[in-house]
Amino acid sequence: MSTNPTTTPAPVPSSTDLDEATGRPRRPHNVAADAIRGALIGVAETVPGVSGGTVALVAGIYGPLIASVKHLLDIPRRLVTRGDWRASARQVDWWLLLPVCLGMALTVFLIAGVMESFVTEQPVASKALFMGMIAMSVIVPFLEIEKGALTGRAARLRATGVFALTAAVAFTLTSLPRSEIVDPPLILTFGAAAIAVCALVLPGVSGSFFLLVVGIYAPTLAAVDTMDIQYLAVFALGALVGLMSFVRALEWLLKHHHTLAMVAAAGLLTGSLRALWPWQTGDGTPQGVGDDWPTALLLFAVGATVVGVVALVQRRLATADPSATAHSPVDVEHRDARYSGAP
Repeated sequence: MSTNPTTTPAPVPSSTDLDEATGRPRRPHNVAADAIRGALIGVAETVPGVSGGTVALVAGIYGPLIASVKHLLDIPRRLVTRGDWRASARQVDWWLLLPVCLGMALTVFLIAGVMESFVTEQPVASKALFMGMIAMSVIVPFLEIEKGALTGRAARLRATGVFALTAAVAFTLTSLPRSEIVDPPLILTFGAAAIAVCALVLPGVSGSFFLLVVGIYAPTLAAVDTMDIQYLAVFALGALVGLMSFVRALEWLLKHHHTLAMVAAAGLLTGSLRALWPWQTGDGTPQGVGDDWPTALLLFAVGATVVGVVALVQRRLATADPSATAHSPVDVEHRDARYSGAP
């Protein structure tokens, strides 16, 4: 009588070993790809009118990134309240968060001076390029909406209302007149950073543009370029306060009202196109099309193509494995259960 040999089940990779974009085990090239995604977010954060949250959404790491940041911010709170901070630490996807943050920080410090020159010295070219990127990015949130989520008249009416409202808000905010403050007071720096950092996690809202509106965009880039420790410390403290206040609410919206959150993101992206019209006066008033429109049109097409290709590649990676849910802010144990086939 023969007996079947006992088979040892394959080990289930932990959440920190899974790539969020594909649901497959992480490899060194996955970490490198996340660092590149972080670098792209860093570039976006230095450009007025372009949102780092938009880049994260297009790159396919938006939901997981928000979830990891929320758990990371829970650690100091639980340390103070004597809670289980280790549980929060285990929920952080460190293999995603660390490469993204490292790539973002290095890029901001490396290109701050260059980006300031490009935006200020080539306003038409830079705005045309970025406008093409944002215009194509409008489709990305709609791709994240589950099939059938907008069936029914009531659902479509809600979505239309949210889209119109958020687009109007973004359009109004980007229409505000702009001026520059040579030596901003530290209290203004703190408050502006607390609000601007929300753009890091909110698609369609540009933190750099907000800094431009309140008049501290150039001083902030200059502080990064010259390593002004006092200015950067105050800015970082304000950003931390703003992030701790905002990210939990956003993470809740993504979990419980994902469809409307994505519709709102699309509305914000659409409304923010106002800030990127290539021909504007110094205070942001739109002007007619200039003689350099062929170059602007070409750069617009280049920007749109880049985002379109990235979004297409990301979508194919995500759909290659039906169990992958790269854009949902899921918890660690749920990702492991999905990978192992558990219910």
